[in-house]
Amino acid sequence: MNAILEAAQTGATNGIAAVDAALVRFPQDARLHFLKGSMLVGEKRLIAAHTALSKAVELDPQFHIARFQLGFFELTSGEAEAALTTWRPLRDLPKGQYLRSFVEGLENLAADRFTECIAALREGMTQNLENPPLNADMQLIIERCQEVLTSGGETGGEPSGDGAVSSTSFLLGTARRPAR
Repeated sequence: MNAILEAAQTGATNGIAAVDAALVRFPQDARLHFLKGSMLVGEKRLIAAHTALSKAVELDPQFHIARFQLGFFELTSGEAEAALTTWRPLRDLPKGQYLRSFVEGLENLAADRFTECIAALREGMTQNLENPPLNADMQLIIERCQEVLTSGGETGGEPSGDGAVSSTSFLLGTARRPAR
């Protein structure tokens, strides 16, 4: 595993090749599929990334961080319903577990409940002592939510129907603005 991580640090292409080589020997290792999916996301090879992340969760349904990241990938790809389905088992984690709080926050985000989103993400950040980079991602979402709230963007979860984009689409960068 150390050799794979070293290869990943020299460049995503080297890292993906190293993971692929390891997967030939250990095709049932969920960690390798997760690592490959994460690197593919970084390379913007999104279809392959989704496949690898999905395989990690399929092989080890209790691999909570893989499940969380798969759902996060789905949410940021505009597939909120898929994300909610993927995250459902994480809602059963004990209260006080950071992934449960992050899921609660992101579920609120998907429903355009920004105040509740911010509160749950902040709670998760105080609970998360094992994955600081994930806290940085959640902080970015909090900042975008605050921007939307400051501009009066809380919609109560219902799109206006007048061609306006939902606040969540704007927040995640998935909105398609009407042509002028």
